Amino acid sequence: MTEQQLRALGPALAGYLDRYLYCCDYTQTFAHLGTYTRGLLSDLKRKNVQAIALKAGTPVRSLQEFLRDHVWDFGGVKQLHQQHSVELLQQPDEPNGLGTVGLIDETSAAKKGDMTPGVQRQHLGCLGKIDNGIVTVHLGVCRGRYKNLLDADLFLPESWSADRRRCREAGIPDSLVYRPKWKIALEQIDRAKGNGVVLDWMTFDEGYGSSPGFIAGLDERKLPFVGEVPRTLSCLGVNRQGNRPDKQVKGRPAEEVVSTASLFRSQPWQVCCLPGETMQDQVWRVKAARVWLHSKAGWSAGTYWLIVASNDETGEEKFFLSNAKEDAKVETLVRVAFRRWNVEHSFRVAKGELGFADFEGRSYKGLMRHMSLCLVAMGFAAEHTDRLRKKKSGDHPGAGVPGAARGEPGLAAAAAGLQ
Repeated sequence: MTEQQLRALGPALAGYLDRYLYCCDYTQTFAHLGTYTRGLLSDLKRKNVQAIALKAGTPVRSLQEFLRDHVWDFGGVKQLHQQHSVELLQQPDEPNGLGTVGLIDETSAAKKGDMTPGVQRQHLGCLGKIDNGIVTVHLGVCRGRYKNLLDADLFLPESWSADRRRCREAGIPDSLVYRPKWKIALEQIDRAKGNGVVLDWMTFDEGYGSSPGFIAGLDERKLPFVGEVPRTLSCLGVNRQGNRPDKQVKGRPAEEVVSTASLFRSQPWQVCCLPGETMQDQVWRVKAARVWLHSKAGWSAGTYWLIVASNDETGEEKFFLSNAKEDAKVETLVRVAFRRWNVEHSFRVAKGELGFADFEGRSYKGLMRHMSLCLVAMGFAAEHTDRLRKKKSGDHPGAGVPGAARGEPGLAAAAAGLQ
């Protein structure tokens, strides 16, 4: 990136933030919004209130009050963030592109003590074990090489939901109660649609693929998906007649179906090569066939694609489910399924560069405001990285996707005069 491009991003950030002016009741509050967002984009090692305030020359108490007490609408901030993202998602797709792919996933942050809203001992993906921390659910998107996070919600554990006194002490409204993560995900999809976001596909990991309610919810919304499912998923291959199995017939685990059903055994492996942006290409062998799903409610009304993918180099084996039409190309389904790495990349950037996990307060409102401004900072970084990349040829040394260690926020911070 040239010095001229860096200097140009300072005014761009100011213009980018102007759209959030009317989310704030006072101009002083809006000024703090800009200070906080610039702090998130800065080179600070930790992006908590104190560090951001001291770097900006703002009284720490003033920025604490901005996050906790000032009158401004973090829901409105997220709404405007999504509506602006719609403009970026309308750009022409790459040749043989997949359109706009929605990405549902969750992330976590380890926390000490028991005062952070939603904190408890639970499985934290960031640590790979059960520990003390919070979990948040997110909707991300990718289109071509553009990737962004659109939404963020706190997962409220049942122990918190049942203790309304504790919730009120943390500022959690009575209307916010425990919901399974998959229900939060469906709420986010509906919210994005209401703000004009059009998704051509959805993809998700095994945690969401194991929830029949989530699968049914996507079907009800007529939203095409390809998502990872557990190898124990109960199903049966479609027979020649295509008839739904009788009620008394039980399903079998997906791994057993792909190893024994004639529809899978009779077909050769297809080889799919997935090009990497920041790593070497991946080669997967895949098979796919139509299956009926079985759950406590009985057999599914229609059939789905069951896909098994095997990687000889790593020894991995993955199972995917899709409600795509019967004439869908298997290669397309596999490409959609493996777009999920984009949301993992976004999490790395959000945590490593934007201070997403650095919130240290005890207020639910403060936590949600912090997360909403992290989305704003991520949106700015994603937009300008994508635009600057397009100005370079594919073999230009600056045309690659920035990594989490030295990615988009570093260039934005330099432009904003924060480094």
